[in-house]
Order: sequence, then structure tokens, then C-alpha cells
Amino acid sequence: MDTSLAGQLLVATPDLTDDLFARSVVLVLQHDETTAEGVILNKPLETSVDDVLPGWQAGSSLPQRVFQGGPVQLDSAIGLAGLPGDADEPPGVKRLFGAISLVDLDSPQEIIWPQVSALRIFAGYSGWSAEQLADERANGGWYVVDSEVGDIFDEDPATLWRRVLRRQGGSLGWVSTFPVDPDLN
Repeated sequence: MDTSLAGQLLVATPDLTDDLFARSVVLVLQHDETTAEGVILNKPLETSVDDVLPGWQAGSSLPQRVFQGGPVQLDSAIGLAGLPGDADEPPGVKRLFGAISLVDLDSPQEIIWPQVSALRIFAGYSGWSAEQLADERANGGWYVVDSEVGDIFDEDPATLWRRVLRRQGGSLGWVSTFPVDPDLN
């Protein structure tokens, strides 16, 4: 494997029409020679955070709902937080890359809240073998682009796919205008 994609976004191409992944934006959390794992950033569920993790809603980013991170282990929760600066990680928080950190959701909330600038809760995650992800990319399923901290905690997930593509400029910027159903164009 040439380079890890951890910290980057997988943005579904218009050709990817699978119900869960159509127009999805996935933050890659881990990628090595054998596996890749990430969470879908723009698929909020109707479930409030407190319905799944009582007490965590007050500090979670808008919209304060659980997001479907992917199809794998939907009965587990992943917490991602913004951890500003370069300071050491506080207890219960593990920096993944840049300002993005993983939160131990069993930690006392009063320890976490003062340390983080944003929080998002995901049900499950997306996972691939490294070969499977490489094949999906080669077959035109995903664009790989740089992430911004705001992408992870975006308040308007319904428009995230378009906005991430638009900021790329060039031909990828044009893809942002691709209609959901080209037959209706």
C-alpha cells in the first residue's frame, strides 16, 4: 500500500447508488495494508443522542442526533470529537489525526466536555478490506479528497456531499451539480 487514507474523505461518485452509500461522505479513521474503516458523515438517524447514550446529547454538535456510521456493528457507538490545539490528550480522548479525536463513551462526561470543541456520535462504522476499497476506487465508486474539521461536525449534513465536491474546484466541482436522478434532467 502506497499511502494511508486515514484522515481523508471518501466521497461517493454519482455511479455509487447503493442505498446507504449513495451520495455519502465517509471520514476514513483507519487504513493500512489489510483494512480500512470510517464513518459516514452525512447520514443522520431520527434517533436523538440521549436515546442511545443518556446525558451525551447536551454536548453533542447539531443536529443532536445519532448518525449511521455504516453498516457494520450498528449496535455499537463511536464518538468523534474536536480537540483543539496540540496539547496532550485528556483522559477519555485519543487523538486520531489533526484536531479529530476518538472519545471513550464510558468516560465521565464532565471530564470530556471542557476538553472538546465538538462531538458527534455514530452508530456502527463502514469497513472494507484494503483490497476491496482499492477495487471500489478503481471502479469509480469513490473520490478521495482532503477533509476539514468542519466536515465531521457539519450542522447541515443533507448538503455536505455537494459542498465537499464544490470546494474541490475543477471537474470535481462540476460533479457537485450532478442531479440525483439524471433521467429527470
